Formats: sequence, C-alpha cells, structure tokens
Amino acid sequence: MKLTSIEGQGVPQAVFRTRDDNQWRDVSTDELFQGKTVIVFSLPGAYTPTCSSSHLPRYNELAPTFRENGVDDILCMSVNDAFVMDAWAKELAVENIHLIPDGNGEFTEGMGMLVDKSELGFGKRSWRYSMLVKNGIIEKMFIEPDKPGDPFEVSDADTMLHYINPEARDPEFVTIFTREGCPHCARAKAMLKEHGIAFEEIKTGMGTGVSSRTIRAVSGRSTVPQIFIGGRHIGGADDLEKYFHGK
Repeated sequence: MKLTSIEGQGVPQAVFRTRDDNQWRDVSTDELFQGKTVIVFSLPGAYTPTCSSSHLPRYNELAPTFRENGVDDILCMSVNDAFVMDAWAKELAVENIHLIPDGNGEFTEGMGMLVDKSELGFGKRSWRYSMLVKNGIIEKMFIEPDKPGDPFEVSDADTMLHYINPEARDPEFVTIFTREGCPHCARAKAMLKEHGIAFEEIKTGMGTGVSSRTIRAVSGRSTVPQIFIGGRHIGGADDLEKYFHGK
C-alpha cells in the first residue's frame, strides 16, 4: 500500500451529500476550503474505538485554541453516510467540528488515501491522516505509518497544533457541578461567562444520577456549585470570585 503526501497540491474536487435540518444539502470542496484555513482529519469510520475515544474528541477540545491560531474550520472526514456521521456527532456531543460524509469515497480516493478494509467487512475506507489546507492548497499532511491494524501516531490534534504553533498552550477545561434552582450556581456560571470561559455543567440531584456523595467524593464538599479549572478544585461561587480577583 503506497500512501503518498500531496503537500503543495490542491484538494480534490468533490461534492458531499450532507444533511441539514433533515434536508439533503450538497456541499462542494470549494465551499469548504476556498478563502479559509482548514484542518482536516480523516479516519476509518464513525464509532470505531480510536476515533471515538481519542481522535475526534481531542480535536473538539482543542478547537478554540486552533481558532486562536488562525484556523477557520475543522473537518472530520470519513467514508460514511450523512446519517451515520450526524448520529455520531450527536452521541459525542461534538460542537466545534464539522463532520463531513465522504460516502462514496471520492474525496478520499482523490487524496490517495482510500484503502481496502474488506478483511474487516468495512469495504473501502480512508487511511487515517490529517492535513492543514490554506485556500484549497494542502500545506502539511500527517499520514499514519503503513503498519498492520489502525496506527494512531501522527494525525492527532496535539501534533497538528504543535506544527501550527509550537508555543500554543493547552486550554484549561472547566467543569462545574450545579443543582436546579441554586442561586450560587447561577452566579458562578454568570462569572464564567463574563470572563469568556467555556465550561461543562454537570447537574446533580434527583434523576441526574449524580448525588451529593459524588460531589463529596471528588471535591471533599457536598454543596454546590463546585468548580474545577484545569484539574484544580477551585470551590464554590465565592471561591471562584476570589480566583478571578487574584488573577
């Protein structure tokens, strides 16, 4: 199997059959790439283990950092149909990436990355790779080595970010435990939004599956809110206010 970089060339011309508000919509290569700086990462298939656990989630996590470093869009490409790609995006709560279905493999074949996975019952699929495309021209490609199985060594989000900006810092992820009707939780979320900080909210209480025992186990406290920034326990709303004043 020969996997060759085509850096310096234009991306293949293709039309992708996508779904938008339950309607079919054709999207062209030009619409995706012209006048933009775009990251593409391509993988063997939706729902496959490495793709679901590592490849897609990390690009989604680092998307704000990529945008701070001049990237306009991030595309996840796979030889799957639009229904599968949309369902996968919803299951993984993808919010920062566009999943593009290359259902017939035309774009992937044009990239020279279409491989035969018939032994797995997959048929023709994409080899795993990533690339940086500027105004339709491929500047850089990271192609996984030709090894048995599904290697995942160079097409990851961190490798791409280091290429674009070796000094880029990993974003600090924020999680806040809250409870419905809690005024202190509302105040803490308002402070985070005021400072432009995106956060993941974990609701607690009846019907959520997250009890006060869980909060105590992870924070040492049983009250809400409890805020974590970059793996550090900040505390409640008053503690968050002190944290911001101290920065």
